[in-house]
Amino acid sequence: MENFLKTMLYDPLVGKIITVIVGVIIINLIVQYLKRLVTARFKTKETRFSARRGLGFFKYIAVVVLIIGVFSNQLKSITVALGVAGAGIAFALQEVIASVAGWIALSFGQFYTIGDRVQLGGIKGDVIDIGVLRTTVMEIGKWVNGDQYNGRIVRIANSFVFKEPVFNYSADFPFVWDEIVLPVKYGSDHNMAREIILSTAKDTVSDYVGYAQKHWNEMKSKYAVEDAITEPTVFLIANDNWMEFTLRYVVDFRKRRGTKDLLFTRILDAFAQTDGKVSIASATFHLVEAPTFDVRLRKE
Repeated sequence: MENFLKTMLYDPLVGKIITVIVGVIIINLIVQYLKRLVTARFKTKETRFSARRGLGFFKYIAVVVLIIGVFSNQLKSITVALGVAGAGIAFALQEVIASVAGWIALSFGQFYTIGDRVQLGGIKGDVIDIGVLRTTVMEIGKWVNGDQYNGRIVRIANSFVFKEPVFNYSADFPFVWDEIVLPVKYGSDHNMAREIILSTAKDTVSDYVGYAQKHWNEMKSKYAVEDAITEPTVFLIANDNWMEFTLRYVVDFRKRRGTKDLLFTRILDAFAQTDGKVSIASATFHLVEAPTFDVRLRKE
């Protein structure tokens, strides 16, 4: 037993393995210390995440460089074996490799980052973590109406970015356009209705308009997009049943449902104060004439 231990201790290969293990531990400790510094120094979560992700990438590179440096003498003899084994491993782990490649693309391709609201295939939600293999999303929608959390956490393989479109609600333009439709009775003052809807919208979403226009101007300098109207606008269509007013406005993507509720409440309150000059329409059925029933009783 003693001879075996002495042989193991003086074996160059064992010494190199121990060197790699100690080196990996040291690298991991250094990276963990730097991550704690990053968490304390940087204020915004996006900056903290980017720095921590960069440190994680540095850790993997440092470990690979360490292994290559320690085993550089043996690399020539095992190159052919690694090539044959690598082909089989690449085929067996193609999804894992694609996910790692997706993580690299996410790190440098600006697809999305922590805090962005995205839609990946049929999954829509806020990105809460981006790992080497998977992106973690806090899901919204599904059985919950509106863009609100439903409580499910979904993990999606990073390889997804190469397979289907990635919809980002908040990357360069953190606002969305939304619309509400208001049916108004024929005979109502349509000019007054338009004025009420428009003035209410301006009072409600005025805080978003200036910021949205600023972000859109930045979009125009970065992409080939046309100018867009960020001010609230009202469109009127006269159909068979009522006058249909459509209000289009810009809103923070996180406050879409609450803003819609506030707009409907304020507009309906304003309509109620017009003394019947503007009334909301509804689907009603008016019975014009009932058929005459001739009932005759026959006595046996």
